[in-house]
Amino acid sequence: MLIGAIAIFVAVCSAIGFVFIPYSAKDGKSEWIYIPKGISTNAVKDSMKHSLGSSMGTRVYIIWKLFGGNSDVSQGAYKVSGGQSALNISKRIARGRQTPVDVRFNGTRTMKQLSERIASQLQCTPDEFQRACEEVLPDSGFSRPNFPAAFIPDSYEFYWSASPANVVRRLLDYRNRFWSKERRSKAASLGLTPSQVATIASIVEEETAKADEKPKVARLYLNRLKKGIKLQADPTVKFATGDFTLRRITGKHLAIESPYNTYKVNGLPPGPIRIPAAATIDAVLNAPKHDYIYMCAKEDFSGYHNFASDYATHMANARRYQAELNRRGIR
Repeated sequence: MLIGAIAIFVAVCSAIGFVFIPYSAKDGKSEWIYIPKGISTNAVKDSMKHSLGSSMGTRVYIIWKLFGGNSDVSQGAYKVSGGQSALNISKRIARGRQTPVDVRFNGTRTMKQLSERIASQLQCTPDEFQRACEEVLPDSGFSRPNFPAAFIPDSYEFYWSASPANVVRRLLDYRNRFWSKERRSKAASLGLTPSQVATIASIVEEETAKADEKPKVARLYLNRLKKGIKLQADPTVKFATGDFTLRRITGKHLAIESPYNTYKVNGLPPGPIRIPAAATIDAVLNAPKHDYIYMCAKEDFSGYHNFASDYATHMANARRYQAELNRRGIR
C-alpha cells in the first residue's frame, strides 16, 4: 500500500511539473539562440541547451516539439530575454519569428573585408556575399572597382538568415535613397557622378581622421581635378601596394604600375579605395572654396596637415615632415 501511495505521489508531482514547464521563466541576462539552415532536430536541442542552460533549454525544446517544431521553419536567430517563459520562447521559435540583428561595417577598406564583416554578423559566408555582389551590383550600373560605392556604412537590421542577395539589394536601396536629388545635384555641379564623389571621399578618409579637416582636404582634390593636375594621393599608392601598414611612401612605391597609383595616372582611380562614410561624402559635396593644391602631414604628428597653394611652400612643409620622420626612425 505504501509503494502504491508513493507511485501515485510521484505521478502527481510529474504531472504538476509538466503543467508548469511552459510557464517557467528564463533567468539571468539575454541570450541568443541560433538555428542554422539544414540543422538536425537533435542539433536544435543542443543549441537551445547551449544558449539557455540544460534545464531551460530542454523545456523549450520539449514545447517547441509539441508545437510541431521544424528546423527549416525555425532557422534564424532569436533573442531570449530574462523573464520570458518557456512557452513564449518555444512558440516564437516554432513560428519562425526571428529577432532582427544589427549589422555594421564602419571603417571597411576592401570588398573582402566587407564580405567578412557581413558574414560575421549573418548566416552567409564571405564567398556567398561576394557572389551576391557580383550578381546584383552590375545590373545597377556598378563595375567591380566601383562596388564599394554601392554601400553606405551605418547600422542596419536584418534577419540573421537573410539571403546574401537580399542583403545586397537592401544595402543598395539604402545607398540610392541616401543619394537624394539634392546630393545628386551637388555632385553634378562638381562635374562628378555619385560613384566619383565616393571615390574622392574614400581618399579623403584615408588622408585624415580629423572630421574638421575633411572638407578642406576634399576641396584640395577637387581643385587638382579641375586644374588637370595628378592627384598624387599617397593613400592610393598604399592601396595599390595592398599593404595598409605602410607609414612612409617612398620612391619604390611611387613607381608601382597600377591604375590606383595617382602619381602615375591622371584623374581619379577606377573606384573607391575604401567604403566612405556618409559624413565624408557630404564633406566632398559641401567642401568650402580655397586655392590649396598641396598638402603634407604636420611635423608634430597631430594628424593634421599643412596646406599650400604654391610648390615652394609645399616643399618647405615636406622637408620639415621628412626630417621628423628621420628623427623618429620611420622608414
